[in-house]
Amino acid sequence: MNALLKAALWMTGAIASFSFMAVAGRDLSANYDTFEIMLYRSLVGVIIVMTVIVTQNRWHEIRTDQLGRHALRNLFHFTGQNLWFYAVAFVPLAQVFALEFTSPLWVAILAPLILKEKMTPIRGFAAVMGFIGILIVARPTVETLNIGIVAAATAAIFFALTIMLTKRLTADNSITSILFFLTTIQLVFGLITAGYDGHIALPTTSSLLYLVLVGCAGLLAHFCLTTALSIAPATVVVPLDFGRLPVIAIVAMVLYDEPLEIWIFVGAGIIFTANYLNIWNELRTRT
Repeated sequence: MNALLKAALWMTGAIASFSFMAVAGRDLSANYDTFEIMLYRSLVGVIIVMTVIVTQNRWHEIRTDQLGRHALRNLFHFTGQNLWFYAVAFVPLAQVFALEFTSPLWVAILAPLILKEKMTPIRGFAAVMGFIGILIVARPTVETLNIGIVAAATAAIFFALTIMLTKRLTADNSITSILFFLTTIQLVFGLITAGYDGHIALPTTSSLLYLVLVGCAGLLAHFCLTTALSIAPATVVVPLDFGRLPVIAIVAMVLYDEPLEIWIFVGAGIIFTANYLNIWNELRTRT
């Protein structure tokens, strides 16, 4: 089996996982707030990660000398994921996914400030293209702009911050260590934010499956995406990841009667082109 086919199969798993997480998150939003959803997602994640660490004896891979950086990274991710779950409850799923694709562009914009990387003309052009794509997807007017769209767009910025801090952590931390702190720290965040009012909605017979699904799908999606990137270059994986948009659009149309709006695909296409141009240029300059 060649690398392209392997990467495509892993990306199929990522696309399915992201879609399951969005559907489960929307259904859970009727009875759970985003903090409670994140609490149970993190709890499921802790169980899975701890099981792998114990059964494969990977305790030695966990480093505790960068707790501050881990905490900051997970604060950004926790914030972004809460905004994302809020958005999927109120905004058409295709629109949420399209706005989420702007994360790499925010990395290009913020990297010169945080990672001290150079802002190249291509990065600047890609950022402008991405902003145009955002405007087409969101089509902000007094009538159409709402807190859900703002949440989805803002989530992409926090995901970009998460990506940059993860890049720093991967320099001397294993994936096991990163996932351990991701799940445990965010479990603490979830307990604090969900329980600050003295009440946490408990799982019910009907919601338990969706809560487990959110936790499993979240970990599996990122595992599949990371594996695909380890097999094939980003210029191959990014177009495959873009397949999430038509998939979730069809799922949302079938399950929630959401219309297939052409402007979402037009804007997302521009965002994709900007992402691809930026990635292609980064790979070209490194070879």
